[in-house]
Amino acid sequence: MSDTSEEATDRATASRGNGGREYDPTADHSFPDERVNEVLATVRDDDEITAYLEAQNVNPVARKGYNDHGTKHIHIVRNRALCLYDLLKADGVARNGASDQGLDEADEPVIVALAATLHDIGHVVHRDDHPYYSIPLAADILDRLLPGFGYDTADVVRVKGEVLHAILCHHTEEDPLTTEAGIVRVADALDMERGRSRIPYEKGGRGINTISSQAIRRVSLHEGDERPVLVEIEMTDAAGVYQVDELLKSKLAGSGLEQHVRIVAVYTDSEGEGRLLERYEL
Repeated sequence: MSDTSEEATDRATASRGNGGREYDPTADHSFPDERVNEVLATVRDDDEITAYLEAQNVNPVARKGYNDHGTKHIHIVRNRALCLYDLLKADGVARNGASDQGLDEADEPVIVALAATLHDIGHVVHRDDHPYYSIPLAADILDRLLPGFGYDTADVVRVKGEVLHAILCHHTEEDPLTTEAGIVRVADALDMERGRSRIPYEKGGRGINTISSQAIRRVSLHEGDERPVLVEIEMTDAAGVYQVDELLKSKLAGSGLEQHVRIVAVYTDSEGEGRLLERYEL
């Protein structure tokens, strides 16, 4: 692992005691967190963002029969993104989105959090090509919100650009050019547990995305030995391999994080007692 202080490592380990599934604003982190915590408190109570997160689920779920892309999905992706960022930060993995723009270190998690929050709002227009529709909608929200966090005009432009870059690259052929964008891209694919397919499954949806999501019991992020991040995925059916191999693998490829993330999926018995039947590793 890269050089980090013992205190930073202890802080990061404590903050990830939940298996890297939930970002805890009250915990100590391996990055300055005051600014991102203020942003998180604001976006969670913002009426416009709340409306978008509810409305954006209609096209993908109700009209197309896809997995959840609404409030629950955003909550999971944002938490996983910040936990992933924390792990990479603790290991000293370089980040370049904020720094290339001359922004502060504290702006890195802000970019990650805002991009994770707004990456799917383009679904209100259409599921197809939704990242491109997300760009103008998110830009309007960012223009309204960012000055309230103390950013001047120049820094609003820079933070907004980095957030929009991460949004664009989360589900398109464009490769992320920043570590922050790569984090959002990978975190989007880490929402694969069975709860994601609850709505279409209960409505009778039986497509491969729905069936494979039903096979994923748990996803957790940990500090790795061989690489900074270990993603552990517990499956109860071989169908879950589709989520890992076709979705997560494709998002990790080209993210810029390929050398920093190790993925281990275990296929256990249906009772979830942890009896290993098969192991799949990327």
